[in-house]
Order: sequence, then C-alpha cells, then structure tokens
Amino acid sequence: MVIEPVSIEPATTLKPRILAFVLPQFHPIPENDEWWGEGFTEWTNVRKARPLFPGHMQPRVPANERYYSMLDPATHDWQAKLARDHGLYGFCYYHYWFRGKRLLEKPLELLLERGKPDFPFCLAWANEPWTRSWDGGDREILMPQEYGDEDDWEQHFACLLRFFRDPRYIRVDGKPMLLIYRSASIPAAEPMLNRWRELAAKAGLPGLHIVSMLTAFPKDPRPQLYDAFAEFEPGYTYSLPRPFLWRKKERFSRKYRKWMLRLFGRVVGAINSYDYPSVWTTLAKRPIRPGVYPGAFVDWDNTPRRGLERGLVMRNFSTRVFASCFRAHLRKAAKASAPFMFINAWNEWAEGTYLEPDEARGLFFLEAIRDAVAEANPEFKRANVASHGTASRESNGDASAEVSDPATVRAD
Repeated sequence: MVIEPVSIEPATTLKPRILAFVLPQFHPIPENDEWWGEGFTEWTNVRKARPLFPGHMQPRVPANERYYSMLDPATHDWQAKLARDHGLYGFCYYHYWFRGKRLLEKPLELLLERGKPDFPFCLAWANEPWTRSWDGGDREILMPQEYGDEDDWEQHFACLLRFFRDPRYIRVDGKPMLLIYRSASIPAAEPMLNRWRELAAKAGLPGLHIVSMLTAFPKDPRPQLYDAFAEFEPGYTYSLPRPFLWRKKERFSRKYRKWMLRLFGRVVGAINSYDYPSVWTTLAKRPIRPGVYPGAFVDWDNTPRRGLERGLVMRNFSTRVFASCFRAHLRKAAKASAPFMFINAWNEWAEGTYLEPDEARGLFFLEAIRDAVAEANPEFKRANVASHGTASRESNGDASAEVSDPATVRAD
C-alpha cells in the first residue's frame, strides 16, 4: 500500500479545547431501511416519542422544528457556526467500520469533499456491533463487529488516513487523534495499533494519538497501548463505585416502579433513573488524572430508543446545576492543564443529550458553555463581545432560572 506524505498544521494554545461528539445518523441508509423501515433516521425515534409518566419531557422538538439532514451542506455550516460562536473548539464524529464495511459514512465524505466548514474535527471509532437493542432484541445482531487481520487493519488505516490528511483534523504534537469507544473489545489491539503506527510513519506523520474511551463498559487493561484516555459521560460516572446504601436505595426504587408498572400499567416516574445534580456534582468534584481527558454531558433520556422499562432518564434536572457545575468542571480542567474536554453530545436527540437548541430550553446549554469559556479565556470573551455584544444569556431571557424536573419545560 503506497501512502503519500502529509504536512502538519500547528494546534491552538487554548486549553482545554471543548469537543462535542457528533452522531451522523440523520440521513437514510439502505441498512436502516431494511432493519427499521424505509426512511429511518435518528429523527424517526425522536418524532414518535411520547410522555411515559407524569411530567416526562417527550417528545424533544428541535427549535423551529429543524429536522435536518446531515447530507445537506447547510446543516454542517449551521452546526459549525453555532458551535464556534459558543466556545466549542471542534467536533468528534462517530466513525463506523465493520471489517471493511462502513455505515453512516456519507456526512463525513461530504465533509472531506467540500473542505468545509472550516472547523476542527476528529473521529471516534464506535466499534460496537449493531443490534436490536432499541426494541428489546439485544441478542439479534444486525451488523457484527469483527476486527479482521492485517489486511483489514491496512484497509481501515487507508480509510482513516484520508481524514488524517485534512488540514482541519485535530492533532496532538502533530499526531492525528483517534478515539476508540470500546478498545477493550479488540483482542489484537496491540498488533493492530503497532501496524497503524508503522503506516502512519510511512505516510510522513510523526505518529498517532490513540485515545481509549472510559465508558460504562470495563476499562481496557492494556493502558500502555494508548496515548490518553477520554471520559465518556454520564456512563463513566455511573460505572464508578458508589456507597452501598445509595446503590441499595436505587435498586429498591427500580424494583418498586417496575412492579407498579406491571400491576397498574403506569408509574409516577422513570423506572431507571439517576439524580442529575448528584451525577454532575460527582463529576465536577472528581480530580482529573494525568493522561485523562475529562468528559461532560448535557442531560439523558434514551426512552425514545429503549422504552420505559429499559430506558434511563435523569431526574431532578436543573439548569442552575448544569451552568454552575460545568463552569467548575472547566476551571478544574484548565487548572489541570487538560488539553481537551469531550461533551456528550452535540446531537444525540434520541438519548436526550444534545447541545443543539430545542423548543423547551432554546440555546441554554450552548450559552452556559459560552459564558464558562468566556470566563476562563479572556481572548474568547473579547472576540465574542465584539461579534455578538454582551456574552450573557440575556438574549433568551432568564435562561439560568432553575428547572426542577426534566419534563417540566415544554414549549406550548
């Protein structure tokens, strides 16, 4: 395989750089048509969602009912401008590779083909098998995740290299950064990554910056293979040990609500739930370890995908908690000289964690991030004031007012 050399552009000095994960499943593909019905996109689950208990904030409706397609160049331009204007450094797009088979690749191909928008990005290999988990069929595998041999590794690297060459691609010390969602699931990770690094050298790259993601799944026991780790929230915080009495109380609550549903056909709240202020407080107070990129999240409600019994919903949502905890988290990351912070997510609408504006909360999350970044980075604050006037949330009224429940804010 012949690989041409590539030149490297320097990175910005501002830290931490805030990156948001981007889901590309906002366009139809033949596989989803076959598995879920013709025309399926992420919006399909979002649109059909309904309130499942009193005060449940469903469906989530994008502001101005902007049910976009990620095959539309205008969508990419709008997303990048909105992110940049509110202090985000770049996007981390999910990349799907199944032993030579790619899925949901068209938005990324459009990104390369246009050379626009001029906004930094990197990739995260979402190396999970696709199953019918959305409707309860975990055991039915739709697209298996296999890792192949050296031929497959070389094909995969050749695909990735096209993105690594892009001048917008995010690099660390000149090395393209690639995240791997479940690195522990790759049996031959060591020879695969060694081969990729050899191919990177042949391409004229100074190396690769490989990041293993810290999720709700077990951590990869081979830390020496990776250049860094990235927290994927809120799943990583869920996975950490919690006090015995707290776990016992949560377990009892889940069982009680399941019985209520089965006996009476209704519940007063989500069956599977975590307390939003507790999760965010834990996250904001947890020390940042060397070599770990901190994570953040917006909210959580994946009942549009998984339904009431299997879905997870954050309770006691509070805008004040998000704004104050994110600000503290960002200050802590800056003090620790963390190069990046990863937010889950830019547009995970069917999981209830998205920065894009909706009819209920508008631009609140983005404006809270903008204010936190402006406080930490005077350079950004000056540029923001010059472009937009005051860097406050006055444009949307009192967006910092507290909301006690995730389901209580709905546009009429």
